[in-house]
Amino acid sequence: MDQAASIVKEHHDVIINAIKSVVQRDWRILIVDDVSKKIIDNSVKEDDILNVNIANIQQIEEPRDENSGMDAIYILSPRPHIVECLILDLAKGRYVNSTVLWTGILGGELRARLAAAPQKIDSRPLLIDFFPRESRLVSFKDPYSFPILYNPSCEAVAMPHLDALAQKIAAVCITLGEYPKIRFFAPRNNEYRASALCGRLASLVQDELDAYKQFKGDFPPQTTRPQGYLLIADRSMDLMAPLVHEFTYQAMAHDLLPIQDGDKVTFHMTVNEGTPEAEEKDMELSDKDKVWVENRHRHMKDTIEKLMSDFQNFIKQNPNFTNQTQDTTSLNAIRDMLAGLPQFQEMKEAYSLHLTMAQDSMNIFQRRKLPDVASVEQTLATGLDEDFKKPKDILEQMVRLLDDEAITWVERLRLIAIYVLYRDGVITEDIDRLLSHAALQPAEKVKITNLQHLGARPTRKLKEERKPYPPLFPRTQVKNPADEENFLSRFEPAVKHMLEDLFNNCLDPATFPFTRPPADGGAADAAALATGGSLRSAAPRWASANRRQVENRQRVIVFMAGGATYSEARICYEESEKRNRDIYLVSSHMLTPQLYLRQLEDLSMDRRRLGLPMDRPQPKVPEHFYAKPKPPPQPMQRPPAAAPPGAGSVHPPTQAMGAMTINSDAAPPHAGRSGARPPAPPAGKPEKPVKEKKKRNLFGLKKS
Repeated sequence: MDQAASIVKEHHDVIINAIKSVVQRDWRILIVDDVSKKIIDNSVKEDDILNVNIANIQQIEEPRDENSGMDAIYILSPRPHIVECLILDLAKGRYVNSTVLWTGILGGELRARLAAAPQKIDSRPLLIDFFPRESRLVSFKDPYSFPILYNPSCEAVAMPHLDALAQKIAAVCITLGEYPKIRFFAPRNNEYRASALCGRLASLVQDELDAYKQFKGDFPPQTTRPQGYLLIADRSMDLMAPLVHEFTYQAMAHDLLPIQDGDKVTFHMTVNEGTPEAEEKDMELSDKDKVWVENRHRHMKDTIEKLMSDFQNFIKQNPNFTNQTQDTTSLNAIRDMLAGLPQFQEMKEAYSLHLTMAQDSMNIFQRRKLPDVASVEQTLATGLDEDFKKPKDILEQMVRLLDDEAITWVERLRLIAIYVLYRDGVITEDIDRLLSHAALQPAEKVKITNLQHLGARPTRKLKEERKPYPPLFPRTQVKNPADEENFLSRFEPAVKHMLEDLFNNCLDPATFPFTRPPADGGAADAAALATGGSLRSAAPRWASANRRQVENRQRVIVFMAGGATYSEARICYEESEKRNRDIYLVSSHMLTPQLYLRQLEDLSMDRRRLGLPMDRPQPKVPEHFYAKPKPPPQPMQRPPAAAPPGAGSVHPPTQAMGAMTINSDAAPPHAGRSGARPPAPPAGKPEKPVKEKKKRNLFGLKKS
C-alpha cells in the first residue's frame, strides 16, 4: 500500500503542519485537553511534536506551572468547560501570546463567550475531530450513534447528532483535500422512521463543505486528481453483513477472540510462554505491525499458510539460531520454537501474537462447528445453496443446528435473525418457537423484532400477502469452479456492489441520488470513473512504467452511519487495489456481531436507560482554576540560641556593636547563612545586585 494513500499520514501531516505554521522559529508550550490529546495521540508521536519547537506538552484540565514568559499554542476540543478553562487562562495572563486551534467547529454561543474574554486570542479551526484507525479506515469512536439514530425515544437528540456527524465527515474530506460529489442511499422502503437519515445527513455535509469553501478560498487545493466521491449509506442498506460469519483473519479474530477496542486495539496474551521470561502483555494491532497489515484481509486458511511459510523461510535464513530437527509444520511447534529465540525479540513477538490468534480462532472454529453454521448462513444470506440454486429444506438444516449443544447461544440467535431476514418476516409465534427450540430466553426476541427500526419487516400476520422488495443490487450468480474452496464466503456485503456500480457508472440515481445532480448528467465524469484518473493530466506511458501515479488516483469516501463491519473495510481495500483508487471507509464505530446484537436490543429501551453522553452530568471547570494563588514562601529565620545552663541574665553586646564599622572588610560571624550580609565588592567597582538563581528544566521551564 502506498503511504501517500494513508489517512493516518494525512491526519498526522495536518496536525504537524498546523503547529509549524504557528510556532515558526519560536519555542512554545502545547496545551491540549483530554479529548484533543486522544485525537493527536492516535496519529502523531510525541517526539514528532517536540521536534517542531514545542518545549513541553501540558493538559489544560490539570494544574500547571505559571509560564508568563512563554508563548503557547492550544489544540482544544470545542466544549463549554474547555472554553471556560481557556478564558480563565487568558484572564490570568498565563502566557505572553496564545493561539488556539479547535479540533472541530466552535458553536455560536461558545464563539461569543470567547469573544468576550479579557484577552484576545488568535482562534482557528483545525478540523481533525476523527480517529484514523488504519490507512483506509476512519472511526469516530461513538457507539452511541446507533441508538441515537434508530431508537424512537432518541428523536429529540437525533438532529443535533446528525449535525455533529456532518461536521466530522466534512473534516475527513477537508483533511484529504477533497470537495467531493455527494451521493446518498435513499431506500425504497420509506415507511420506517430512519428512512430519510442518509438524505438529511448528505445535505448537512454539503452545507458544511460549502461553508468551508467560502471561508477558505483556496479549498480544495489544486491537484491533477479527478474530483472524488462521498457515498453516504447507513446500516439499513445491509442488515446481513454484521450477522454473517466472515473467515478472513481480521474479521474472524474480532468476531471470536476477546480483542479490546479502546484507545488502541489490543489482544491480551502471554509472551515468552513456557520460559522464565514469560509475561502477560497487551499486544497492539495496528498498521505498525507489518505481519498484521500483510495478513488481515486474507482468508484464515491462507493466513495460517503464510505465517508458517514465512517462519520456515526464517529458519532457512538463520540456521545457526534454530534446531534443524524440530517440526515446523504445525502452529504449536512453531510457537514453541519462537519461545527459544531471544535474539529476535520484535520478530518473535509479532509472529507469536499472530500464531496465537490464528490458533485460538481455529480452535473455536472447530469446537463451535462453525463450518456447519456458516454453510447454512451463506445459503440464507445469499438465497442460494452451494450449487447456486434455490435452497431446499433449509429450515430443517437450521433447526438441527439449533439442537446441537456445540453451537453457542450467540450463533443460534444469529442464525434465527438471518433466517427471519431471509424470509422477509415470519409470524410472531414462529419466532417464539425458534427461540424456545434453541433454548434461548424469550427476552432475546426483541433483538430480532427491533430490526424493524432499520427497515426490515421481521414479523407478519398469519395470512398476510406481502410483496417483496426488488434486490438493491441485482446480480446473476453463476457457480465458478475456482471458488469451490471458498463456498463459506459466497456472501458479499452490499458495499462491494455499490462500489462496483459506481465505477461501472451504473449506480441507480433513484436509489443513490446526488445532493447536486451534475449539469451534464455525469457524462464528463464517466471517463474518469472508468480509468480512476484524470484524462487532463494523463502522462506518457514511459513516465509511469516503473511507479504508480498515486497523486492522480481518484478518492472515494464511504460513510456508513450506524457502524461498519470489518468485511466492509476489507472490501474498500480490495476495490482500491482492483480499481486503482483510494477508497476510505468512515463510520461512527466498528461493529462486531456481538455488539450489533446488543445494540439492536437498545433500540426498544427508554432513552433514560441508555446512558447517552448528552444525558450524563457534563464536565465542569476543575476547582484548581478558582483557587487563590499560594503566597510566596517566607525565608526561614534562624532561631535564637538557647542560654547555657547556669547562665545569668543575658546582656546586649553593646561593646561589640560599638566596635563595628560600616563597610568593614571583615566578614561578620555566620557569613553566608540566611540573612547574613554579603562581602563588599572591591573599591572602585559598583556593587551588582545579587539575583536568586532559578531552578530551570530543559528549554528554560521552571520545575514544578
